[in-house]
Amino acid sequence: MQYRRLGSSGLQLSALSFGAWVTFGGQIGAEAARELIATAWDHGINFFDNAEGYANGEAERVMGQALAQLRLPRDGYCVSSKVMFGAVDDPRPTQRGLSRKHVVEACHDALRRLQVEHLDLYYCHRPDPDVPIEETVWAMDGLIRQGKVLYWGTSEWPAASIREAHKVARAHHLHPPTMEQPQYNLLHRERVELEYAPLYAELGLGATTWSPLASGLLTGKYREGFSSQGRLGLADTAWLQRLVVGGSEQRRLARVEAFVAIARELGEPPAPLAIAWCLRNPHVSSVILGASRSDQLRQNLQALDLAARIGEADWLRIENAVA
Repeated sequence: MQYRRLGSSGLQLSALSFGAWVTFGGQIGAEAARELIATAWDHGINFFDNAEGYANGEAERVMGQALAQLRLPRDGYCVSSKVMFGAVDDPRPTQRGLSRKHVVEACHDALRRLQVEHLDLYYCHRPDPDVPIEETVWAMDGLIRQGKVLYWGTSEWPAASIREAHKVARAHHLHPPTMEQPQYNLLHRERVELEYAPLYAELGLGATTWSPLASGLLTGKYREGFSSQGRLGLADTAWLQRLVVGGSEQRRLARVEAFVAIARELGEPPAPLAIAWCLRNPHVSSVILGASRSDQLRQNLQALDLAARIGEADWLRIENAVA
């Protein structure tokens, strides 16, 4: 495993991390989750990502149970949560959002579900147009000063809002956001590579990126359609298919076909090759993996070797093919 600093902070995260989105508490149960976390840990992963909104908190409960049963040393791993969407169906106004009330109470709930005394990373899962950024910054700073959170950050925030949060923090001597968690893959590059480009040096921003496989598209398994065997073909994740594919299905699938063809020429599995491409970006602190089986996770961990082994000419071919 390789380890990278989280932006300009001193925290060292594994270059590949493991997340619970969509899978934990829904697609897989407690036993499979425990096996996946054990596999991740055995391969050097030290960052486990979660959120209050994943399966309405059930993903955090499953992860917390697994971490406790495996008896992993608490000082050997980092765990995260995210706040914004709430952990109940049809949340009331104070059960969601980035108000001081919900930020604090969601943190306490996450600590209980994950069975830890502090969150290493705590993200604002999306911007909240109904809450002043200043209120959220103060709430996060308070949690850090209480020892309940070590680093706070954002997920899919506009660059202007991240700058505003830093401006508030500087003005009041508060802790600013350390990291951002954006989507980043061969089909979705603009925010990480263009919008956030000035922030890495200007603010010391770290990036823990999600969906390196575009929810499975880049594995090539959906080239013949969305069967019920894959995540995008499940009845309860039809919303995810719409999100990932959008209104340009044929164009996006054609780009996937071009990528898979090059992977075939290189003799490499598409999944770890797509993940390896993400690792090449020096501004990416950690690439969050998702898997429902240990063999999937082990294959994806091959990305570390591929990132170093594939030559620049082949990476350029890949980028041109999916442009």
